[in-house]
Amino acid sequence: MMDALWQELTFGLRDSRLPHVIIRLVAATLLGGIVGIQRQTTRKPAGLRTHMLVSLATAAFVISCSGAGMSADGLSRVIQGIVTGIGFIGAGSILKLSEQHEIRGLTTAASVWMTAAIGVTVGLGSLGIALMLTVLALIILALERFEHRVQGKPEGSGGLTK
Repeated sequence: MMDALWQELTFGLRDSRLPHVIIRLVAATLLGGIVGIQRQTTRKPAGLRTHMLVSLATAAFVISCSGAGMSADGLSRVIQGIVTGIGFIGAGSILKLSEQHEIRGLTTAASVWMTAAIGVTVGLGSLGIALMLTVLALIILALERFEHRVQGKPEGSGGLTK
């Protein structure tokens, strides 16, 4: 009984794989958190915990599927499902304000999608690429102040006007 329990608890975690899994899960959590902190400090709807969970979950899907011996074709289908699912989550964060002719939440949706990409990239073992994605995402998200200056809008007003 204990042997079966141990086998279930360690399925997909060969001794040589365990450190890699731990590093990837922690990295996905931290990188998602970095994007989430930026969103949280700018008072956006999806903040720290949301971005951490999205990055961790997507990394977990990829890691667990590859650990179970899934083929590259099967893993490709899992990633396609992740991208589609995250699209639905992002769609839920987009709001059209018809009176103001304004759409809000597009950047939030895109940041959640980017965080999923970071998680998938970490799950596949490309930590360097995931780190570059995180840095580029932070640079892009920091452009909000510049964007508002160009549009002549006060900071924090968000959205895209028609």
